Amino acid sequence: MAAPRGERLIITLLGRRNVGKSSLINGITGQDISIVSETPGTTTDPVAKHYELIPVGPVTFYDTAGIDDIGELGEQRVKATRRVLWRSDVVMLVLDKAEPDEHDRNTIRELQGMDIPFLIVFNKTDTYKPSATAITELDSEKLSHISVSSQNTDDMLALRKELIALVPEYFRKDPVIIGDIIQPGDTVLCIVPIDLSAPKGRIILPQVQVIRDILDRSAIAITVKETEIKTLLSQLNVKPALAITDSQAVLKAAADVPDDIPFTTFSTAFARYKADLPILLEGLKHLEDLQEGDRVLIAEACSHHVECDDIGRYKIPHWIEQYLGKKIDFDIAAGHDYPDDLTPYKLIIHCGGCMITGLEFMRRIRHAQAQGVPITNYGILISKTQGLLERVIRPFGY
Repeated sequence: MAAPRGERLIITLLGRRNVGKSSLINGITGQDISIVSETPGTTTDPVAKHYELIPVGPVTFYDTAGIDDIGELGEQRVKATRRVLWRSDVVMLVLDKAEPDEHDRNTIRELQGMDIPFLIVFNKTDTYKPSATAITELDSEKLSHISVSSQNTDDMLALRKELIALVPEYFRKDPVIIGDIIQPGDTVLCIVPIDLSAPKGRIILPQVQVIRDILDRSAIAITVKETEIKTLLSQLNVKPALAITDSQAVLKAAADVPDDIPFTTFSTAFARYKADLPILLEGLKHLEDLQEGDRVLIAEACSHHVECDDIGRYKIPHWIEQYLGKKIDFDIAAGHDYPDDLTPYKLIIHCGGCMITGLEFMRRIRHAQAQGVPITNYGILISKTQGLLERVIRPFGY
C-alpha cells in the first residue's frame, strides 16, 4: 500500500520560470518524471511526484510554476505555488544566475518567516559560476547552498545528500500515536463505527494507523463496532489496557466501557501525534467565550464526499450550538484552502490532520497564534461538548 499522504515528506522546488526545476527533479530521481522544455512556463500548476528517497522514505516532490509568472493566469499560478509552501517540509530555491537578486531575497525572507528548511540551488552551473560575493554572503548568513548541473550525475548525488541533511527531525523519529502508553502484550480495544464517508470496504486512515501502531508495539488490537462493546467485553478473559474510539461514538462508547479501563479517542491521540495537545487544549478553553453570531472556522485537511451527517459540516456545529445554547456562524475550509486571514474567526476547530504532515499542522497552528486566533481539534472539542474531556485526555497524563 502506498504511504499515506500525511506521512510523506514534501519537497517543493521553487524558483523563476525556466531555472531548471523540472530537470532537477528528473536528475535527483534518475527518472524522466517532469516535462522539460526551454519554453518558460512549461510547468503551469504544482505537480506532485512521488518517490522513495533512501534513507528518508516516501517523499513527494512538488514541481511548481515560476514565481515570476505574469498576466492574470500567471498570478493565479503563483498563488497556487505559494499555497504549496504551506504544505512543504523542505524547499529547494532554484537559481540560474550568479547571485540572488532582491526578488530572491524576498523569497528567502518568506521561507525564513515560515520556518521551512530550504536549500539554495545554483543550477545550470555548467554555463556560469556563482559569484564569490554571493557565496560569502550566504555563508555569513548560514544559508545552505549548492552549485549543480542537472546533467551531472555526481552533482545530483551531492544534491540528494544536501536534501537528506535538511530533513526535519519529525521525519527521522519513530512515529508513536499511542505506542508509548501501552506495553507489549497489552490488549487494546479499538471502537470503530462504520463511517459513511469512508470508501466502501475500508476504515478511515487514523484508525488504520492506530492499529498499525498497536501491532508495532507487539500489543493486541481488537476491533469492534460501538454497538458490540458490551458483547465483546463479556467474552474477553483480560481487561483491555486501553479503549480508543471514534469521536462520533464517544458518548455511546464511554457508557459501555467501564471507568477502570483507560479511554480516549482517535482524534485526541492525533492531536498529540500530529500537533500539540496542550496548545489545542488551551484553544478549547475559548469555546465558552463564544457569543451569539460569532464566526468559527471548521478546518479540514482533506476534501471528501459530504454525507448528510458529515462530522465537520453538521455534527460539530450542532453539538456546539446545543452545548452553548447560542447560534454560531460556521465557515468550512477544506483541503489546502486554509485562509491567509484568520482574524474574522473567534475559534478554529481543526480535524485530526491525518492527511497532512505534523509540520504542516504546526504551521497552521502557528499561523493562527500569530493572528491571535485560538485553535482546537475535532476530538477534544466533541469530548468537551459530551462531558467527557477529562476522561479522554487522562491516558496521556492530563
